[in-house]
Amino acid sequence: MIRRIHHVGIVVSRLAEAYEFYRRALRLPLVREAEVPDQGVRAALLSAGDSEIELLEPTSPESGVAKFLDKRGEGLHHVCFEVADVGAALRDFAARRIELIDAAPRAGLAGQIGFLHPRACAGILVELATPAAGAHAPESWLRLKRLVIGVPDPQPTAQLFQRLFDLTELATNGGPRVMLAVGRGALLIVPTAEVGGATGMVALSLVATDFPALTAALDGAGTRLLKGTGEVTVDPASSHGVHLHISRYE
Repeated sequence: MIRRIHHVGIVVSRLAEAYEFYRRALRLPLVREAEVPDQGVRAALLSAGDSEIELLEPTSPESGVAKFLDKRGEGLHHVCFEVADVGAALRDFAARRIELIDAAPRAGLAGQIGFLHPRACAGILVELATPAAGAHAPESWLRLKRLVIGVPDPQPTAQLFQRLFDLTELATNGGPRVMLAVGRGALLIVPTAEVGGATGMVALSLVATDFPALTAALDGAGTRLLKGTGEVTVDPASSHGVHLHISRYE
């Protein structure tokens, strides 16, 4: 049912400021940018390998994105899965009595879209999207590898996502973590104790095809980060509220 992680949505105060990091420091190519009046946002999709990153700037103080920003600040907002037919997927979920925000598809930046209610998805806001025929994202030197989700007990949440989306469990290094494949990407579900007590979507992991050039670009942009041998961890103050890990390794 699920083809891939189409994108991960990030709420930002101002697109122009977020571009300084995501487009200039990370050099993620712009796929498209547009205002979405019915959602009260101006949004931009940036290419990240097989997936994309969506930046969301509220244009109306009454929008859900504006309320999210007021309550939680900048940061991870939703995950979007690509499906072959979003209308059919929504009808299937409705027949299974899964709580929806959208009973029918509507137009969005990613194509035809629809949202499941977070109450149905362990508190995670999940979007489904069917891109327009021929939609194509430019090449990127960064690929979205994992979305990290923090929950008190990973196993029940993993089982829920497997039932909802028919995802396959991948092998991990042991412990209470569970990893589920979504195309070439994955959801990594971890105990809240591992992520400072945080719940919900807590971090993104990316892979760089040219790690030395990446670190040079981040240094040149004055990005606050912690360097390891094969990985950098970006301070959320630089990445607009997102805990971001970028590695040279698959």
